[in-house]
Formats: sequence, structure tokens, C-alpha cells
Amino acid sequence: MTRVMVLIPTYNEAENLAHMVQTVLALPVEGLEIMILDDSSPDGTGAIADALAAEYPGRVHAVHRPRKEGLGRAYQDGFARALAAGADLIAQMDCDFSHPPEKLPEMVARALEPGHDVVVGSRYVPGGTLDTAWGWHRKLLSWWANRVYIHLILRTRVHDATGGYRVFNRRVLEAIDFHWVRSNGYIFQAEMAYIIERLGFTIYEVPIHFAERRLGRSKMDLRIQLEAALRVWQVLARHRHLTPADRLHPARA
Repeated sequence: MTRVMVLIPTYNEAENLAHMVQTVLALPVEGLEIMILDDSSPDGTGAIADALAAEYPGRVHAVHRPRKEGLGRAYQDGFARALAAGADLIAQMDCDFSHPPEKLPEMVARALEPGHDVVVGSRYVPGGTLDTAWGWHRKLLSWWANRVYIHLILRTRVHDATGGYRVFNRRVLEAIDFHWVRSNGYIFQAEMAYIIERLGFTIYEVPIHFAERRLGRSKMDLRIQLEAALRVWQVLARHRHLTPADRLHPARA
């Protein structure tokens, strides 16, 4: 049986966490488990994570990180833990329902097909859509960042380089030396996508509807977006030399 570990990083997601966990566990995905990565949320998210782990032993795992360190650090911690736990597929998704949980079974099925090393839930392939609540300027900025700016600088083939809804085969994460990965915020997703492509792995995109979060407040602001735009150049400088020959082997990882 394929073991699927879904990583859900949290910071102040007390309003969403229980509903998200219950929704994901109800999906028709055999061997599915959830790992909650909480960065010491002051709103009680960590206590909810513990309660869920007690309610669903062996299916929900609560990880308490000592402080808020950012999305990239949380995911790197989760990747290492999921690999050590023996997961075959490692998924990542937001806790705020902007990533539609109902698409996860399709993404897992695609990830099990030959030649699909990573599957991305994409806003920018045919069939992908954005929430109508987004203003035209926000939609334009997101489209331009992914389909023009990042694409031209990094020459990525993936259409949604900043999308955070992904399913990885373990062989991909085993091949990456995470000392290479420096980004920690919004650009973390683009850096990972670029490294994956440079190492010669394939990315398959599944169209999704990206919804505005239901509850709570977004962590994204203009400062974060501007910083991400500048860091794309750093990603290019750091990783443009990578080739498939630079993959780590599991025995060396």
C-alpha cells in the first residue's frame, strides 16, 4: 500500500484546522496520513493539533516547532520527517481551503503514474481558475509573476511556479540537498520548482480552482511579494549550474 503523508503547516489556523483535517481524512485516498507542522501559534492551533492526533491515532501527527520560522523551514522539517517515517508520496497544502482538498485524490493518482515525479495543483493551465473575489490587479500580478517574470528569468516549464499545492514522489525529495534551498517565504515554492526541473525531474500540472481563504487572515502582503520578486534572481544565480548528475542518491542523503 502506498503511504501518503499530507503536510499542513500552520500558524494561527485555529478556525480552519479541525475542518481541514476532517475533510482530508474523508478523501478516498488509501494510506493517507496528515502531519500538522505548527509554528507555536498563539491562537491555540497547537492544542487543536494535539486533540486531532489523539482522536485519529496513527493518521494525524502533530509537530510543534519552537517558533515562527516561515513556510520554507516548516516544509523542509516536514519533508525530513515524512521521509524518515517511510512515506512514499509527500503532499503539501495550505490549511485555509485555498487549495481544494477534493483535488488531492486526482493529484495522488497522477503522481503514481510513470513519468510524473511531482504533481502541482495549478491555477495557470487550462481549467485552472482564481477566486472571483480577487481584484483584477491581484489576478494580474499573480499571472504576471508566474507566466512572465519567473518564466523568463528561470526558464521554468511549470506554469504555476509559486503554487503551493503539490505531491512529491519520495525519490525527488531524496535527490535534493536541502542545504541548497535558501528561500523561506513566498519564493520557496519557485526555488523548489526550479531545483526539481534542473535536476531533470518531471512536473505534471492538474488544474485547480484557487479560492480565497474562508476564515482567518492572509499572511501575504506587498512587502513579501516585492521581496520574492528580487529573490528570483538569487535563485537563478544559486542553481543554474545544477544538472541531473547533481542528484543525491538515497544512500548518500
